[in-house]
Amino acid sequence: MSDPDLDIPPETMWEGRFVIAQRKGRWEYAGRVGGIRAVVVLAEHDGRWILVEQPRAAVGGLCLELPAGLVGDHGDGASIEETAVRELEEEAGFTAERIERLGDFHASPGMLSESFTLVRAHGVRKVGEGGGVAGEEQITVHLVDKADLAAFVERRRKAGVALDVKLLLPLASVLLA
Repeated sequence: MSDPDLDIPPETMWEGRFVIAQRKGRWEYAGRVGGIRAVVVLAEHDGRWILVEQPRAAVGGLCLELPAGLVGDHGDGASIEETAVRELEEEAGFTAERIERLGDFHASPGMLSESFTLVRAHGVRKVGEGGGVAGEEQITVHLVDKADLAAFVERRRKAGVALDVKLLLPLASVLLA
């Protein structure tokens, strides 16, 4: 089945510093200015998931997430793998010997054009405190035992913390059992 609106060139309704709102026929959606994409990192250390929690304006408070970042936002031509390592170090204080690409995904394709590459970090080791870029980010790092992940996420939810949909990835084995 084909939708004729998909063949129409996009019309920009407005553009900010980071976000662009566009229309194709009857469809409206938002994306990142310049088509910048994200990388999301599945990382474990000593049998514990590495998670981050930070303030997010869009959800009006704290959000629990996997480490992630934007590819190309520094203008340095960094690859997906280089960006994944940089973000894991900045946000969580860990590095990886190797990054494995798991695929490209869209989190909310009915409303957002943004895509992300999911990666798995291998050879993860502690190199710092994390917490994000000083003066720009306020990130709390959580190391969560794999067996306690579902309970931990539920405790954070009950505390009023928003949950990034990508947390379903490490939770899949529990939720789908």
